[in-house]
Amino acid sequence: MKNIFTLTSVSLLLLSSMAFAETKTLEVESRAYNSVASQTTSNKPALTAWGDTLKPGMKAIAVSRDLIKMGLTHNTKVKIKGLDGHYLVLDKMNKRWTKKIDIYMGVDTKAAKAWGKQKVTISWTVAKDKK
Repeated sequence: MKNIFTLTSVSLLLLSSMAFAETKTLEVESRAYNSVASQTTSNKPALTAWGDTLKPGMKAIAVSRDLIKMGLTHNTKVKIKGLDGHYLVLDKMNKRWTKKIDIYMGVDTKAAKAWGKQKVTISWTVAKDKK
């Protein structure tokens, strides 16, 4: 009986949390970036604007500040259509950019240049009160 009560409580908790969340989808411009000195004004090219340290192999993105207001806040999991896995929002861009993400590609500048500029569709989940 105790196990059924615990299972029911967990199920209700999961259902109630899903009721207060929504998935957002948006088409944005994307480019790629690297943690190399030539791409930053900082002497620590792997240090993000939120203070995280990027390492090659991480699935991370930088977002324009207008997207932060839409719920793409620090550590939000993001799905990029056509790419495997989820990416974490670990960096933010200069205020001049809008509706844009940069995909982190470690120190592989050739891969970043090959990516170029592409329109991509991203999706993420936000709490309904974060509209």
